[in-house]
Amino acid sequence: MPRDPQEAASVDLDQAAAKLGESADTIRRWAKKGLVRSSLDDKQRRVFNLAELERAQQRFHHGSTTEFRTLVGAGVSRYRAIELFSGCGGMALGFENAGIQSELLVEWDRHACSTLRKNWPDKNVVEGDVAEVEFGDYAGEIDIVAGGFPCQAFSYAGEGRGFADIRGTMFFQFARCVEEVRPKIALGENVRGLLKHDGGRTLATMLDKLSELGYRSAVRVLRAQFHDVPQKRERLIILAVRDDIQMPILFPREKEYSVTLRDALKAVPESAGQEYPEKKRRVLDLVKAGGYWRDLPDDIQRDYMGGSYHLGGGKTGMARRLAWDEPSLTLTCSPAQKQTERCHPDETRPLTVREYARIQSFPDSWEFAGPISAQYKQIGNAVPVNLAFHLGCALRRMLDGGAEDADFTEAAEASVEAQMSLRLPDPCP
Repeated sequence: MPRDPQEAASVDLDQAAAKLGESADTIRRWAKKGLVRSSLDDKQRRVFNLAELERAQQRFHHGSTTEFRTLVGAGVSRYRAIELFSGCGGMALGFENAGIQSELLVEWDRHACSTLRKNWPDKNVVEGDVAEVEFGDYAGEIDIVAGGFPCQAFSYAGEGRGFADIRGTMFFQFARCVEEVRPKIALGENVRGLLKHDGGRTLATMLDKLSELGYRSAVRVLRAQFHDVPQKRERLIILAVRDDIQMPILFPREKEYSVTLRDALKAVPESAGQEYPEKKRRVLDLVKAGGYWRDLPDDIQRDYMGGSYHLGGGKTGMARRLAWDEPSLTLTCSPAQKQTERCHPDETRPLTVREYARIQSFPDSWEFAGPISAQYKQIGNAVPVNLAFHLGCALRRMLDGGAEDADFTEAAEASVEAQMSLRLPDPCP
């Protein structure tokens, strides 16, 4: 079995600092910025990949960059997919770039459907409530059913009501499609918060339902910045394989590099974008690249933040200006809202639509329909295209009967408790 590249040439924090001639605080900062990975070894020590640290050092001191592009694979396969809750096409486009063709895309948002039709006039795009769509005609004809069922019901940022929220029940529409179609593979996508939502009972309900349908499942949280996406964005992926098929469950391995905002926005096309009111612009003028509200004088903090000033938590999205030399923060549905501002590193303005699209790894040729606010919302809700590409490549490897290698890691079926106990690499405290 191939070793995870993270295990090769691992060094602890003190060893890393000595070998690179950097302070331990600098290395911690690189990890916090999402530029390097870290993990815990069998002795519970924080360890790093030395080659990865050397690349980060080269970038910081010499301005080296990583090539950024929307990834496209080596050709079309025979594999076919259905996607529910398709949005503006991030996952479907990534799959197509990996050679997996979409036979049906279901989405209720009219602007997102217009985007899909604008870019794929020949695709079968169904606009409307997924509960009213019948899938029986596709039985036995589809290899993959995928769906990013609405995540707000499971997000830490919302009330987290789960199945008490009507949006939480959309998982069962996904399960109904799986039951009617009987694909070889089912793929569910959601926020990381689902992993431990309601003490794990929400995820347990989902995995139990898939088991009832005759599917064995594995769960992983994928970090987009280590999958050729210039953005710190975590997505929980449920991969389920039909019980009667002998097939490994494979996930894409993390790369030993990340992609920065500077990489992504090189020669980005001009486009429309939101603007700040004058008062907000004057405040953000005072924030340095990579900074946020704590960089403001205290009197301006209090005035700008209002009641939020006295609340707990870091509130790190407020008055936030992005930095060139690290991946972007997670994009939201609007770059100008006070709680989730995404200000350009140099110019005092929100990111434009095309900048948003680049950060989600859409190609410049992908057009978005609807008013500006709807375009931001579509892009912010999308699965990053390059992350979906790597997932699509893993699905092709599974369907081809391939095994784990340097690009893919096998995940054994596990209990919900084991899934929840996964210790994923995380930034240094």
